[in-house]
Amino acid sequence: MAEGQPHLTVIETDDAKIVEFAERKILEELSIAEIGEELSGLVNSNPGIKLLLSFNNVEHLSSAALGMLITLNRQVEATSGKLKLSDITPQIFEVFKITRLNKLFDIYDSKDAALSSF
Repeated sequence: MAEGQPHLTVIETDDAKIVEFAERKILEELSIAEIGEELSGLVNSNPGIKLLLSFNNVEHLSSAALGMLITLNRQVEATSGKLKLSDITPQIFEVFKITRLNKLFDIYDSKDAALSSF
């Protein structure tokens, strides 16, 4: 991803903020750190946020990206918010199952299903 380009697209609905990732592969430490900072800023400026992360475009996630998601989940819970994940490919979902993160995160097949669960 070129320098200075956003990693995320934030779509605001009446109820929630939907975040879509710009990159197909979330693997590099620097990108993950920047994504974490962007998401953290979003959570900190919106206490009680209803946040949906759509992995629609994402084909690969590193373990560092999973760590960033765990940290984000803690931040969201600390502000009494809710975090949902959607549109995860079967191969990435397999990693969530192996690491048991599918038990930690609220994961839905589609954005619509996730949004209606808020």
